Amino acid sequence: MPDSATQNHIEKQFLSDRITFFTESAIRDMTRQALLHNAVNLSQGFPDFPAPQEIKRAAQQAIERDLNQYTITWGARNLRQAIAAHVKEWHGLNVDPDREVTVCCGSTEGMISTLMALCNAGDEVIIFEPFYENYRPDTFLSGAQPQFVKLRPPAAEKGDWTFDERELRAAFRPHTKAIILNTPNNPTGKVFARAELELIRDLCVEFNVLAITDEIYEHILYDGATHISIATLDGMRERTVTINSVSKTFSVTGWRVGWVIAPPAMMDAIRKVHDFLTVNAPTPLQEASAIALAFPRSYYQGLAAEYRARRDRLVPALKEVGFRCLVPKGAYYVMADISKFGFSDDFAFARHLVENIGVACVPGSSFYHDPKDGRQLVRFTFCKKDETLDAAAERLRKLA
Repeated sequence: MPDSATQNHIEKQFLSDRITFFTESAIRDMTRQALLHNAVNLSQGFPDFPAPQEIKRAAQQAIERDLNQYTITWGARNLRQAIAAHVKEWHGLNVDPDREVTVCCGSTEGMISTLMALCNAGDEVIIFEPFYENYRPDTFLSGAQPQFVKLRPPAAEKGDWTFDERELRAAFRPHTKAIILNTPNNPTGKVFARAELELIRDLCVEFNVLAITDEIYEHILYDGATHISIATLDGMRERTVTINSVSKTFSVTGWRVGWVIAPPAMMDAIRKVHDFLTVNAPTPLQEASAIALAFPRSYYQGLAAEYRARRDRLVPALKEVGFRCLVPKGAYYVMADISKFGFSDDFAFARHLVENIGVACVPGSSFYHDPKDGRQLVRFTFCKKDETLDAAAERLRKLA
């Protein structure tokens, strides 16, 4: 048996250089820490309440009907038709379900399939930060290089995160292939306004750049915020890839059913990568997802109202014990400033919170390419039952 130094040398020589650019997921690690310490998990964004009964029943019935084999690799036709109908109803876009829609294993696979299909070595991809943590490693895995543009927090708790127009313009360069846009945004809860989207549109057209937009929280909106899909803006239909999923809207994050919408030529490339990555999303869950997308508008109105009530339950509890909270306009996360608690390191604070207080959050620096930018921030999620949020609030009072 070789000594540890020799063993480490042997192991490392077989590792890909790609993995040196990123670490494991801080979000998933905090879920493991929550389980280890029996903490209330306000870190990872999965609901702890039931999915709608109708779609659970539909999934069971699909299994009983023996819909358990491969679908066509880019998705069951009835689901692709349901996706096209959903996009038409909510955004007014006509999408060809046979040539412009691919069903993936969640929006996560949709993003990496898209970047790998469209990016070449030496390309650059613009990413707003703080960003959902997958975007940076996905960009590296596709061979491209990320270019970051900061979203700056508001001075007031109910203000909006903003970006500098000059900084954004400077990020558009000769090798820029795409910009990733996540609205409503994880982790900030920012909902990009029409004027901001039009500015992004103008830059994409001027520099001949793609928009890759992650719209997974499109129906989770508060305080009169409106979701606008950038593909609906003049000049963007032919240069936008739209990514979405049933995960958040229908509380089925473990189903891994998402989709990509893109013009035919780009879709042909995305389908090739998707095919060799995962073949197809789970067949019976595709059937149930088609049922879900046919829910009436009242379902989506109720969804937003329920999440607003959860937001308004957690935020006061956080403020009560000393967090400065940046109230989100969409999605189901709260970014909170920890400066009052005397910790210079967000990871140390998160460890203290999960080990000694019994509540799990996500260190803010995991959403930035330069960790120092997030050292005084953490992210909480409120996609939980009232009793879960109340249990977290009770434990957090120990901080005061």
